[in-house]
Amino acid sequence: MAAPTEIVWHQASGALSLAWADGREARLTAAGLRAACKCAACEQRRRDGRPTAVPAGTALTAIHPVGEMGVQLVFSDGHDRGIYPWPYLHQLALEPCA
Repeated sequence: MAAPTEIVWHQASGALSLAWADGREARLTAAGLRAACKCAACEQRRRDGRPTAVPAGTALTAIHPVGEMGVQLVFSDGHDRGIYPWPYLHQLALEPCA
């Protein structure tokens, strides 16, 4: 899966808008992206039956490219371990996170 053709970080609302060449578009909230984190710690919590608690008002504070594979998202709760590969964000566009 190629990188999106458009990435817009709406800092005021905390949303991330993405568009791909196949016409798929998504507007994903910071809270939804934080809850969907695939880092080892978040995955372990889910396996243990403990969903990720996302603090109210969670916002994106930074977006760092990770080569050509995706982005690292940094959240206002200090969480910065998750890498969001383009195919995963494309998948989230099918079933948008909250």
